[in-house]
Amino acid sequence: MKIYTRTGDNGETGLFDGRRVSKSDLRVDAYGEIDELNAAIGVVLASGVDAEMSAMLQAIQRDLFAVGGRLADPGRRVADRVQKMVVGGTEVERLEQWIDQLEAELPPLRRFILPGGSPPGAALHLARTICRRAERRVVGLGPDEVDAELLAYVNRLSDFLFVAARAVNRRAGIPELEW
Repeated sequence: MKIYTRTGDNGETGLFDGRRVSKSDLRVDAYGEIDELNAAIGVVLASGVDAEMSAMLQAIQRDLFAVGGRLADPGRRVADRVQKMVVGGTEVERLEQWIDQLEAELPPLRRFILPGGSPPGAALHLARTICRRAERRVVGLGPDEVDAELLAYVNRLSDFLFVAARAVNRRAGIPELEW
């Protein structure tokens, strides 16, 4: 199988339901943002985090492939038949449990903090902002175009990435800079 197909040379791409749409289509933009977020999390992993955080982030990367797949499948042609494309309440609850677990080791927030810290901590802050942008693109598709649980997942993920950045920096012994 070749990596290039030439089918996108005219500025179009295919959705899972067989439709051809412009590469500037809002749906393509939304799953492209999710793909960028996944790559940003890969940068975090490459910059070095502990085994616990690595396992969390790898699970999130798998979830993000499912989110992107669901966004590329507006007619639910594939998503309803492929178990690994499920992202819903269970995954949202898992993120909430991880947030609670990580927050237990952190001091309470008193003020805004400046993004930064260790290389993986700073990369997590960047991933959080990419996640928020992706969320805006997904919301822009409209309420009838995206499952509510998918949107909840992306929203909760940005919260997780913020808390994860704080935890990674604290574990590295790097203090937070307040604004």
